[in-house]
Formats: sequence, C-alpha cells, structure tokens
Amino acid sequence: MRKTYPLSSLHKLLAVLVLAAPLSACDSLFGKEVARLPINTISTPGQEVVKDATLQLQQGEELALWSDIDMAYDGEAPVRFQVQVFQNGAPYQQLELDPTEKNVTVGEVKTTVNGKTNWSFTGKNATLTAPKMGTYMFKARLVAAPNPTLVVKKAELVLKK
Repeated sequence: MRKTYPLSSLHKLLAVLVLAAPLSACDSLFGKEVARLPINTISTPGQEVVKDATLQLQQGEELALWSDIDMAYDGEAPVRFQVQVFQNGAPYQQLELDPTEKNVTVGEVKTTVNGKTNWSFTGKNATLTAPKMGTYMFKARLVAAPNPTLVVKKAELVLKK
C-alpha cells in the first residue's frame, strides 16, 4: 500500500508558480492588455457606436492593436475598425484596421458550410509607437459593407503593451 503525504506550504507555492509560469510567458509573447473597447455593433449613418480609452504612454513605448472578433455571415463581410488617435487632446493619427488581416492569431475557429461562415479569433493587427510622452486617447468604431446576413456577436479592439 502506498503512503501519501499532504503537501507542505512550500510544495503548494511551488506548484502554483509552476502552473502560473506559462501565463506570464503569454504576456511577454502577446503583450499585456491595458484597454479593451467593446464596440460589438456596426456603426451606420443613423447610429454611430464609438468606444474610447485613454492611456498614458512614454516616448518610444509601443502599443499593439488587437481585434477580438466573433461573427457570422453569408458570402463576404468586410468589416473594419476605424480608429482615431488623439495625443494630449489634439488629433494625432487615423487608422483603419481590417481585423481579418492579422500577423499573430490566437484561438481562431472558422467554419464555412453552404456559403455560411462562422468565424471567431483574436489577432494582432497593428502597432503604434508613441513619438513622445503624453496622454493618448483611442476612439474606435466598427464599419462594414452592406450585408444583411452579417451578425456580429463580438467585436472588440484590444490595446496591449
């Protein structure tokens, strides 16, 4: 018969650290989330849906813009995040991001059956480097080409350092 011993506090701490190590590695690989703009609705001329976040950035600090998307559609469904960046209250830069054009992808699932596509993913779309220290405001909205079958379950712009 095998004898079992209860884990000591030290063993418990080591177990937690070993299990947590992969999580901290994710931050170094993918960046640490500093803001999330849950847009989740397509803006139309009669209904603008704009979300914003404000961050303090240091000169030379790099910020990654990621999209977290879950959508369904028939045919094609070109969607875009339109992002206005303000530096210390003044317009600084405008970006238009196609969330499907990503250079890093996490958790992508895409199925197409009889022309009906279900697609969810998290992907890195762009980076922005702060030219100087200051307060940066990001205002974003989601736009799409007309497609009555498009259903946006989730469309979030994620900012990571």
